[in-house]
Amino acid sequence: MTAATIAPTRLRLGLAALAVGAFSAFGTPASARGPDGIADVAEKVIDAVVNISTSQTVEAKGGGGNAMPQLPPGSPFEEFFDDFFKNRKGPGGGSKGGENSPAPRKTNSLGSGFIIDTSGVVVTNNHVIADADEINVILNDGTKIKADLVGVDKKTDLAVLKFKPPKPLVSVKFGDSDKLRLGDWVVAIGNPFSLGGTVTAGIVSAKNRDISSGPYDSYIQTDASINRGNSGGPLFNLDGDVIGVNTLIISPSGGSIGIGFAVPSKTVAGVVDQLRQFGELRRGWLGVRIQSVTDEIAESLNIKPPRGALVAGVDDKGPAKPAGIEPGDVVVKFDGKDVKDPKDLSRVVADTAVGKEVDVVIIRKSQEETKKVTLGRLQDPDKVQAAVKTDEPPPEKTVTQKALGLDLAALSKDLRARYKIKDSVKGVVVTNVDANSDAAEKRLSAGDVIVEVAQEGVSSGADIQKRVDQLKKDGKKSVLLLVSNADGELRFVALSVQ
Repeated sequence: MTAATIAPTRLRLGLAALAVGAFSAFGTPASARGPDGIADVAEKVIDAVVNISTSQTVEAKGGGGNAMPQLPPGSPFEEFFDDFFKNRKGPGGGSKGGENSPAPRKTNSLGSGFIIDTSGVVVTNNHVIADADEINVILNDGTKIKADLVGVDKKTDLAVLKFKPPKPLVSVKFGDSDKLRLGDWVVAIGNPFSLGGTVTAGIVSAKNRDISSGPYDSYIQTDASINRGNSGGPLFNLDGDVIGVNTLIISPSGGSIGIGFAVPSKTVAGVVDQLRQFGELRRGWLGVRIQSVTDEIAESLNIKPPRGALVAGVDDKGPAKPAGIEPGDVVVKFDGKDVKDPKDLSRVVADTAVGKEVDVVIIRKSQEETKKVTLGRLQDPDKVQAAVKTDEPPPEKTVTQKALGLDLAALSKDLRARYKIKDSVKGVVVTNVDANSDAAEKRLSAGDVIVEVAQEGVSSGADIQKRVDQLKKDGKKSVLLLVSNADGELRFVALSVQ
């Protein structure tokens, strides 16, 4: 608070006229101009913030050298190239291309970064240096040094660079982003529109933002001005500690409208440590496919309030399988941390060390159980092998029955061939869906296979009808189905039985 804010009432009345005069003279009261510490923070850390300059060779296309280079997102040269190349008619101003083939062109991109170690270690965004042929770090005094790439993590859009310091450097350290509160002041420093070291300030507008840009979204949202070229730059608290890496903005114009996003330091610090140590990310892996616990699914599983991550499938070769985790289990706590939704579980598993034994608390048939799991390592999806096929179930007589707005039949060789259903999938196949049913609204379709009803296996339409009838007698409003597609990928669907 300012002195005026906490002054006794008699003084407030006496100073009212002065306050009005001061407001008019200076434009805004002191309380609206932000804390005095911003200048101190900027002065302390400005030399640790660097500009990142990259160059990339782009093959020119045909058309007589009139090809438009493909610039990296956020390049300050976009307008120049738009005007120059799109308005040119060809070499010499002619309307047709010359005889010589167009030569490859070099494009440039500028971003920001910050020094975390005086040996010359820099953190920035992956998209700032992606596909670059050459990377240069430009210090605050203009010194330009070639940098080498240590490693990148595309999932969090982070990269670590290393350069040989030509002189003593200033570095900054990570703060604790978990301690941020809504409304806390933050300071962003970067290289917007290639203008060089620029300081802006604002507040923390929101925490844990999921904007569906990646599997581990948990952004800090701020209204501090962040523009093109700020990418990779640091977001500081008023202690001068890095609490985020400025990465994204939402803007129809490309300029700041007060909605910027930074990767929190808690995430950044872990990623940077691994990139420096291994040159790559080694994330924990539980070996399950998960989905949200909707209100209907929660009612079917008797989970109040709805929470956790529903296990839809378990990898046969994953750590969860030998630990006894099964489809239908709901994970509500992992390694002592509460799991509110699937994103929570994805993030905490990824952040846990490979090989660590952890307690996983699940809800199974309304009861909490604790399973001990030794985490594996998450592999690149392109390297994951296909699941091993199991023995084909014995052929069954085809019987068609209606239930829940579905036409159902036991699996047979003919039906497997018709819907291209893998041999490993067992259950009751859907052959038709009533267009006006709840099943159609939940996007069930012909070729889907119902594996379980109310967490019990089924092998015929009669089995399903029997389960549904029992649930109605028990007063249940919905039934939980475990549904597989033709490739064996599972999901849970709750359908109304009313």
